Amino acid sequence: MEPVVGATPRVVKSEREWREELGPVEYAVLRQAGTEPPWSGEYVETKATGVYECRACGAELFRSSTKFDSHCGWPSFFSPMAGDRVILREDRKHGMLRTEVLCASCHSHLGHVFEGEGYDTPTDQRYCINSISLRLVEDE
Repeated sequence: MEPVVGATPRVVKSEREWREELGPVEYAVLRQAGTEPPWSGEYVETKATGVYECRACGAELFRSSTKFDSHCGWPSFFSPMAGDRVILREDRKHGMLRTEVLCASCHSHLGHVFEGEGYDTPTDQRYCINSISLRLVEDE
């Protein structure tokens, strides 16, 4: 994964350390900007309330109250939590222009954000996030 220009992660580990801590599929998505197959992730249809954390570093990223059914095959949120929880960067891979979403704390790949798709949400944005990039901490 290329470094994010002008930003220093708060959680810094060597790629060897990441490989040791993450499973092979987690590593491929979080550290190599892969994508899990649609409809395969554990949080696609989850309705539980709580906070979604970065699976790599534990940073709080999204609240369940911003999750919505987009029927795209991945968990979708209309906004990250307040503050600088995520970093957005231009992604021109695969012959298209997209906006990649990374964890601001460890710079792990989360997914992509799309705008103007006509969803009835407060932001008209869809943060399309890989389930394997997240861990849900349910409210008690």
